[in-house]
Amino acid sequence: MKQAKVLSEAELKRVLSVIANQRHAARNRIAVMLSFYAGMRVGEIAHLKVGDVFDGDGRVKDQIVLLAHYTKTAEARTVFVNGKLRRELERFLSSGPTSRRDAPFLVTQKNTAFSANTLCQLFGQIYALAGIDGASSHSGRRWFITSLAHSGVSAKVIMTLAGHRHLSTTQRYIEVNDQMMRAAVEVL
Repeated sequence: MKQAKVLSEAELKRVLSVIANQRHAARNRIAVMLSFYAGMRVGEIAHLKVGDVFDGDGRVKDQIVLLAHYTKTAEARTVFVNGKLRRELERFLSSGPTSRRDAPFLVTQKNTAFSANTLCQLFGQIYALAGIDGASSHSGRRWFITSLAHSGVSAKVIMTLAGHRHLSTTQRYIEVNDQMMRAAVEVL
């Protein structure tokens, strides 16, 4: 099975530009940002509740705890919110999601929770509109893991952040190209 494309910075900017012109721009942008900046799977994003992301005072939490039934491995894990993701979440909050803590974090145009499949289709539509071949709902997750690996983050830390049980799974996510290999040998 062919792996999802890892987007370049220019391609990610193109995706965000396409999203900016969509009817549900704020919702679609935060869905993509959770994939890219938190490495979350679409099923995990679809399961999120408002109270998972925002505290009782409406502030972005430092950590998002993904409950076991949210994850593919049926094991709870913690997603750490970095500065970029925090700004994105604050921006989304200002667009007015519900204050009910048990409400779905992202809702469809029919005001119902997304299913993983529906959110996956939304990602596919966004990438198609941006003209990016080979991208899928897993592209953000691969970008997240690849970016961490190329920033020198320990493989064990990446594995844990991704919620993988085996290092070999994490290694399959990491994209390698000629530019990266050239840069690697230049450190010697």
